[in-house]
Amino acid sequence: MKGSKRICALVLVLVLLAGLTACQKDPAVQTTGGTETAAPAGSETAAPQPSETEPAFTYTDFVDQLKLDERSSTLKQTVTVKQYVDGDTTHFHVPESVIEGGVLKARYLAVNTPESTGKVEEWGKTASKFTKEKLSTAAAILVESDDGNWNADSTGGRYLVWVWYKPSADADWRNLNVELLQNGLAIASSSANNRYGSTCTAAIAQAKAMKLAVHSGQKDPDFYYGDARELTLKELRLHAAEFNGDKVAFEGVITRNYNNSIWVEDFDPETGLYFGMTVYLGFGLSGDALEILNVGNRARIVGTVSYYEAGGTYQVSGLTYRAMKPNDPGNIQKISEGNEPAYVSTDPATFAGDFTVTDDDGNSQVFNYGELVLDTSISMQGLRVVSFETTTKEDSSSYGAITMMCVGEDGTAVQLRTMVLHHEDGSLVTGDEFKGHTVDVQGIVAYFNGSYQIKLFTLNDITIVD
Repeated sequence: MKGSKRICALVLVLVLLAGLTACQKDPAVQTTGGTETAAPAGSETAAPQPSETEPAFTYTDFVDQLKLDERSSTLKQTVTVKQYVDGDTTHFHVPESVIEGGVLKARYLAVNTPESTGKVEEWGKTASKFTKEKLSTAAAILVESDDGNWNADSTGGRYLVWVWYKPSADADWRNLNVELLQNGLAIASSSANNRYGSTCTAAIAQAKAMKLAVHSGQKDPDFYYGDARELTLKELRLHAAEFNGDKVAFEGVITRNYNNSIWVEDFDPETGLYFGMTVYLGFGLSGDALEILNVGNRARIVGTVSYYEAGGTYQVSGLTYRAMKPNDPGNIQKISEGNEPAYVSTDPATFAGDFTVTDDDGNSQVFNYGELVLDTSISMQGLRVVSFETTTKEDSSSYGAITMMCVGEDGTAVQLRTMVLHHEDGSLVTGDEFKGHTVDVQGIVAYFNGSYQIKLFTLNDITIVD
């Protein structure tokens, strides 16, 4: 009986050992869709880890395998970066012979990275930072067309290209489009229908199998998962009415602080414009919160969009700050300090004219320029003050404020509006001091009584130059 038990135990041990051995697979074999296939020799490299719970995985570096054929019939041009936009869009300096104006607005072929310049999406900032990191440290950058022409995208203003870069002077060219796909930082965008289609689809399949970034199902560490709608100041300004009553979050530089309100602006590289918003602070914020909102700080603003009836414009209010939870997604947060207002130099004709904005789908919309740059910092030179009006109601908080009607050198009318200004000796500044003179000004674009004007907050914002 005891001998039978020993035999049974020995058989059980042998069965267990055989099972363990069968579970250990050759590391050179990969499983795809339930079928094992041998990995190409020499094509393996340490893979980025999708998560702590995923097993180690060796993957194919498709970017390393893909080679630029400099003798092909495609168009090629070495470039330098003019402006980083987002993960799949960059503006490059090129010769005038390539693109009139010397700027090629590149839309990367085969990829679609999450948004970071309109509404902010998960992994959008990560993709944007990835592209900027690769190109900003590159020894050389080259753009390539998909065929023998520089082909425009649906907007008509951007060109569909492959972007190649050299990490060092003696390195091979690397294809950034494929690298974005390979790292899971973009989804497919007609990825199979191009000259590198098979490589693109293989890179996408691998990123999905490894559950990288957008395919991971994991939270993006650069995205705020609060109850606010994450967007940019551009998106908020262009669609303010749609967000009325919504809690929103955006980033920008604080340019002015006056009478319990601040003005916040941010640059949009796609349009080349600054977009801004007035933020009403009220009286409920603590000293720590007010420190975050100092002029010159870049901050994350979280508040509710509302229509300001008295001014006829939209603003953001209802800001909160929980000092015990500084990383709460509902908190305002300081991002950096030491920033300066843009004070974009603008001529009167531009300020009074129209500006066309085209979205990613090629849809164009015409705006009054002043409407687009409302609440941003602006400067203007050579304005002749032809007349003025002064608020004379003594019980008004605006008693002594001046509205000046001016004309530029081309005769275009511009309106200025001052806060109540005083000289160093305390005496009130009057419009007579400026009438008939030529002035240079800097201030914030405002809206009043159906027109856009420049709001001047201090006496230093206006300089007599004649």
